[in-house]
Amino acid sequence: MNSSNKNFISDFFKIFSDVNTGFNFSNLGYLPRWMILMLDVFIVVFSGVITFLLFKGLKLSYIPNQYLVFAILFYLTINVFFFWIYRTYSGIIRHSSYIDALKIFFSQFSTFVVIIVFNFIVILFDKQKVYLTTGAFINAILSFSLLFFYRIIVKQTFERFFSETANVKKIHAIIYGSDANATAVANALKAEIPSRFNLLGFIDKNNQNSTKRILNLPIFQIKKSIPVLMRSKKVEALIIADKSLTKEERLTIVEECIEFGFKVYTLPLVSDWDDQKEISKNIKNFEIQDLLERKPIVLDTKSISSKLNGKSILVTGAAGSIGSEIVRQVLNFSPKKIIILDQAETPLHSLSLEIIGMNQNIDVINCIADIRDFNVLEKIFNQYKPDVVYHAAAYKHVPMMEENPSQAIFTNVIGTKNVADLSNKYHVERFVMVSTDKAVNPSSIMGASKRIAEMYVQSKHFKHKKLNSERYTKFITTRFGNVLGSNGSVVPLFTKQIQEGGPITITHPEIIRYFMTIPEACQLVLEACSMGNGGEIYIFDMGKPVKIIDLAKKMIRLAGFIPDKDISIKIVGLRPGEKLYEELLNDSAKNLATHHEKIMVAVEVCDVFDVVNKQIEELSEIASKGNVDKLVSKMKTMVPEFKSLNSIYQTLDIEVKESYVYTK
Repeated sequence: MNSSNKNFISDFFKIFSDVNTGFNFSNLGYLPRWMILMLDVFIVVFSGVITFLLFKGLKLSYIPNQYLVFAILFYLTINVFFFWIYRTYSGIIRHSSYIDALKIFFSQFSTFVVIIVFNFIVILFDKQKVYLTTGAFINAILSFSLLFFYRIIVKQTFERFFSETANVKKIHAIIYGSDANATAVANALKAEIPSRFNLLGFIDKNNQNSTKRILNLPIFQIKKSIPVLMRSKKVEALIIADKSLTKEERLTIVEECIEFGFKVYTLPLVSDWDDQKEISKNIKNFEIQDLLERKPIVLDTKSISSKLNGKSILVTGAAGSIGSEIVRQVLNFSPKKIIILDQAETPLHSLSLEIIGMNQNIDVINCIADIRDFNVLEKIFNQYKPDVVYHAAAYKHVPMMEENPSQAIFTNVIGTKNVADLSNKYHVERFVMVSTDKAVNPSSIMGASKRIAEMYVQSKHFKHKKLNSERYTKFITTRFGNVLGSNGSVVPLFTKQIQEGGPITITHPEIIRYFMTIPEACQLVLEACSMGNGGEIYIFDMGKPVKIIDLAKKMIRLAGFIPDKDISIKIVGLRPGEKLYEELLNDSAKNLATHHEKIMVAVEVCDVFDVVNKQIEELSEIASKGNVDKLVSKMKTMVPEFKSLNSIYQTLDIEVKESYVYTK
């Protein structure tokens, strides 16, 4: 039995659950109920008169004259009695539904049955009927029709002229799809309060049902294109409810619509197609994430669960966009406890409240700490003994680190070293570092600092594996590009600029970036953690690169504006350290495939740990003294492929090169 049948049966029996065995007219105390009862009585009297006159015109006697007064009183009494039994007067007419229709039907059916039984009893004693059976049947049908009809009239009148949204401009929309899902969406939108859409019809992609109607709305044929159809029907928006569309078909439809200024709405996965409230609340604007959407990632949940289930997990940078999503996804694998660490108090508190709201039976420990403080970190490691560490804490804004290179070293390099050293000291099973594609052939302080951190983590793994082949921490690095919606990314920035009326600022018309969503990136981090044996630098399939100017134009159109007309686009020039395009591999590196199609291993030259460790100690000492030029020169020595772009440190590239040649 499907859920809709179950709901029908439960609603049917609920009709009888409201029966009040203590009949008392004071229970009708509210004036609207009295008015409804009086209207219902008037209707049945009117239908009785019509029935009487109808049969009189046919020279037939509906009620014999000698029983007329008694018959009228009896008829009214049993009608009022069954109105009370089924509580037909208790509903608010403007919200009438099929349940009210059922109540009216059963009240009139019951009245008809009582009249038939009463007729049979009277015949036994008087050999004559009080009511003509055919007349009683017609009267019951007429009464039901009029009682239900006037409720529909009131409902429609109220919705059209007196509802809160009657004078609110609704969006004229059509639904793409003509199957059961599309019908469910239409029903949900019609029942929505306040109503947002005025539905004008449906689109059948196969053009097979153009002569039919759904919910009394037409099914349109696509003769030329969807935008042409929408313009001809004066439609403002398209609601995509067809689940059979492929990703390519969906994106083509969206691209066509936003190109011509039409709004597009989409419907994410709905768990219950019978729940109209769930359907209507899930209908949302088509967002830029949807346009860049790729196939869903299939995770090896069994492998991930074996690494996380019942374990103690530490997440650094847990209050950030990546760290917080890692926390959410780790919770799905039932760890014993999760230690969320960050120096930002308010975001960490918000994340803690969110986790508590999930009703997870997991011990959550909040740690406000700075990864640069080794002593504080050691107390945390010593107290909670984490089994797995996800290291997501870092400074990531390129222009900010160009101005503050010492801070990039203290946090991205020394901070990573602290967490890695303690992970090894306290026998953490797996250490996963979240890196960036900006570490590849770096052109900025931030990218170079992350590359140095990668070098330390990778070299540390191989040293300790060699020293202790049985028990050692598996150090794993994950490297991916820009994440849509993360703190400081272009999407929130562009959204804010569009809301403010523009302009949208872009550094260069040819700049391109790789993008993935936050959940997608974190899913791959978890997958890499489970598959890694240590020492790997995993790179993720970022899909096709996207021109930032095209991204901006799409976002403007999705917001309902016209690029360079309603919202202007301003080119402001490349920022210090910024590339036109990012890479996932160094010039000298190659990648190897893994069993997961979206994860590869970057084969990088791994330096000797003792050399890297000594160089980092020198970096730390230089950073502490504040000699910026010497610090950046040292970074360029450690990472020979580090070439500054659009930066005051470009002159140091030549000096480092000359120094390198002289030393050699």
